[in-house]
Order: sequence, then structure tokens, then C-alpha cells
Amino acid sequence: MKLTKRLHSCVQLEKDGRVLVIDPGAFSESDAGLGADALLVTHEHPDHYDEGRLRAALDANPAAALWTLRSVAEKLAPAYPGRVHTVGHGDAFTAAGFEVQVHGELHAVIHPDIPRVTNVGYLVEGSLFHPGDALTVPDAPVDTLMLPVHAPWNKVAEVIDYLREVKPRRAIDIHDAYLSEIARPIYDNALGALGGTDHGRLAAGGTADL
Repeated sequence: MKLTKRLHSCVQLEKDGRVLVIDPGAFSESDAGLGADALLVTHEHPDHYDEGRLRAALDANPAAALWTLRSVAEKLAPAYPGRVHTVGHGDAFTAAGFEVQVHGELHAVIHPDIPRVTNVGYLVEGSLFHPGDALTVPDAPVDTLMLPVHAPWNKVAEVIDYLREVKPRRAIDIHDAYLSEIARPIYDNALGALGGTDHGRLAAGGTADL
């Protein structure tokens, strides 16, 4: 697969001429979902789910389909009959030729007074794991972990421990729109020195072969 990092938590995967996009939210490029044959959304928060971007992608490609949790699926299913699929923890499916397993059930705790929404992570091709907004540890080996590096719900110590628990071959940052460039080296140094794995980041538009 070829990985292309988009802004914030959005990633694009390409394989055999097919394109899968995860979390084209309001913080990602306005065209982040366009060209997708399959779309995955981890949860309903706007930095991961943007209805306009998803509608644009589904309208642009009548063969494209969306896999997501119930709260998002219910908003789009009436307009795209047969093309919006509801998934949950433990499910496995094929999306435009990509094999996908679903891991996780709840968004990480932001504050005890804020109700937790459903959040699912996706393990694609038994290789790349995108956890959405949670530190979910899948019950399967992970080669490439898309790492939520900075969020209102985490701190760097938790991110380091997450790397140590998942033990991926490599980790690439996502959920980075909140983090200024001047502070990035602090996170890079801490995660690289203490995470126990190859840690890196890609600029928006940057690519890696998986």
C-alpha cells in the first residue's frame, strides 16, 4: 500500500488502483475525500467527520461507499441507499479491495463531565491501524500505527505508553493540527527516545510505502 498523509487525522491509502480514505474531517483538506473508492470514519467529532466532505466524495464517485459507526451512518444512509455501512468492534469487511478489521468502542475521556461517544479504529490489510480518538490496542500485530500525537484527551506520557503497548514496527503521527511546529521537536524527541519503536511524521501530502 501507499500511504499519503492528509491534514490532521486524515490518511489516504492506495492499492491496486483503489483508494481508501480515513477521517476526512473539517481540519483536513476540502478535497480530502475526493477520489476515494471507500471511506472510513472513526467517530462523529467534526475534526474527523465532515458531512460536506463525505457527500462530495460519494457524489463524485457513484461506486464509492462509506463504513462508519451508527451515529454517522444514520446521517448519510438515507441519501445514499446501500452505500453506507454501519460497523462496530469485532467486525471485519472488505472495502474496495481493502481488508479491514474494526477495533474499539469508545472515545478517550476528555473530561468526566463530557459524555463519551462511540469511536472505532480500523486495521487495514492487517498492517496499518488508525485508532481514531482512542488509545485502543488491537488484538492483532500492527506494522504501522497512525499515532494520535496531540489532543485535548491525551498527554505525551500516555502516547509513549501506548506505543510501548502496541509495539508497532513504526509509528507515524496523526491528530497533529493542535500542535504548533515550534513544539513538534519536543514530542519527536520524547516519542523517539522512549516509545520503543521507529517514530516519524509526514507533512500533509507526504507519502510512505507500507
